[in-house]
Amino acid sequence: MLIGIDLGTTNSLAACFRNGKPELIPNRLGGYMTPSVVSVDEEGTVLIGETAREYGLVNPLRMARFFKRDMGTEKEFTLGDRKLRPEELSGLILRSLKEDAEQYLGEPCNEAIISVPAYFNDFQRKATKKAGELAGLQVLRIINEPTAAAIAYGVGSSDKDERCLVFDLGGGTFDVSILEFYKSIMEVHTIAGDNFLGGEDFTALLADRFLEKNAIAPESLDIRTRNRVLKAAEACKCSYSHTDSPVMSCIIDGEPVESRMPLSEFEKACEPLLERVRKPIERSLRDAGLKLDEIDRIVLVGGATRLPTVRRFVSKLFHIIPNLAVDPDTAVAMGAAIQCGMKLRDKEIREMVLTDVCPFTLGTEVTMDNGLFEEDGHYLPIIDRNTVIPVSRTQTVYTARDGQTRVNVKILQGESRNAKNNLLLGELSVPVLPGPKGSQAVEITYTYDINSLLECQVKVLSTGVVRTVIVQDGTGRLTEEEAKARFEELAYLKQNPRDDEENRLLLLRGERLYEEVIGGDREVINRALMDFERLLSQQDRTQIERGRKTLAKILDQIEMNL
Repeated sequence: MLIGIDLGTTNSLAACFRNGKPELIPNRLGGYMTPSVVSVDEEGTVLIGETAREYGLVNPLRMARFFKRDMGTEKEFTLGDRKLRPEELSGLILRSLKEDAEQYLGEPCNEAIISVPAYFNDFQRKATKKAGELAGLQVLRIINEPTAAAIAYGVGSSDKDERCLVFDLGGGTFDVSILEFYKSIMEVHTIAGDNFLGGEDFTALLADRFLEKNAIAPESLDIRTRNRVLKAAEACKCSYSHTDSPVMSCIIDGEPVESRMPLSEFEKACEPLLERVRKPIERSLRDAGLKLDEIDRIVLVGGATRLPTVRRFVSKLFHIIPNLAVDPDTAVAMGAAIQCGMKLRDKEIREMVLTDVCPFTLGTEVTMDNGLFEEDGHYLPIIDRNTVIPVSRTQTVYTARDGQTRVNVKILQGESRNAKNNLLLGELSVPVLPGPKGSQAVEITYTYDINSLLECQVKVLSTGVVRTVIVQDGTGRLTEEEAKARFEELAYLKQNPRDDEENRLLLLRGERLYEEVIGGDREVINRALMDFERLLSQQDRTQIERGRKTLAKILDQIEMNL
């Protein structure tokens, strides 16, 4: 079975296409959203999703989250005695989604289409594909999140030609894409974004404002308390959808602390973040050669677009009421599922051709005359950003020095005029005949396809010598043997059993609340947890089910009063 996966910074979810329509796949707890959180407990058991988040609130040094922002980097996360890379952590999330899908659908799910932010570079896309492989999935395609969302919103579902701007503000990344639909073709014109801007930044801003109002220095808080403040800030942020003046409260050093957080005050503090949002929008319009009034439809994607502040900003900027027909949290997964249907040529799906663009400029390093002398380190673009893919482009370069015997081609990705500031994807070297500078011509051809596969071919015109390299793994860290060994290790990590998930989650929630409250509430929680643990030891499923409902009711009541 082919499944579509939205691998998110904050939450991830899976969907499939069957019975002629996209369908969200519930996780083992019955919800659709699986928090992108991984924890490892003292016994070495890996916890995923909501259970991992609850465990991590009490044991923050054993929890990893927001690792999507570090995909394609050398960063490692330490969880107890384990060190895991971002793609390995993502692989564990994907494996959990795969298992949930197989349980729900009743058949193996070994193939997937996975979405990524449109502004992900080559390293990040390859790391995402590696994560899928580590989860036991064959990744048939990497699809841009805004493109998937546009499909879910029905862009192109009628015969009407239209230009659509997809505004995708998720938990940790921001993308803006301009797409045009005409004659059964959905063409991506431009993409832009910020991989370090998302809903979590608005939450952090609110948390910092709360601490400032209460004269609490952030550096005085331990990591547990800081996480509690962020959790309270998230709840406060979400409450702006139904009130303009919520009260944010949190237990700090055993004492309740609270402040009223007016929406007007929050919006004023958000202005620097909204300015960061504005810049990619302006860039995408400029690259597309369009004006604001030439956009026919605005599509909002990502949980952060639920914020009234963000929606007002978009409406004011474009003078258009954004399309809210699809749940912004699930749009990408639903679009990925429809893409699965397209891949399988399902008869219920209208035939549509999807085109995409190269997110970053691809080029090489050259020597140039600056008017005074020959200067190394200049960037020569070969494929400009936002070029429709698949694409193949050629540039001819010449030897830069007398007697030069080799030409070294650096394969670079980025927008800086200085070669050293761009990403080095790979290198290739070819021999040339010695002679005066400029006497030997070399053709450099880049070919880039829809799966972010880049081929670099270098040809020496005088000798006919050709060298070719395919940039398959932008991370360049794991050989095939190392990857296989790592896959086997991750595949057999001890994970929390599915049947125990609800009980484990409830116990962790109780332990976390016990730490957050004081006085009589602590006694109530302690007694309730002891009663439930006694029922678990008796292994009577009927009694456990009743006890779980009783404990959940008690915890709900206490949490409502926090």
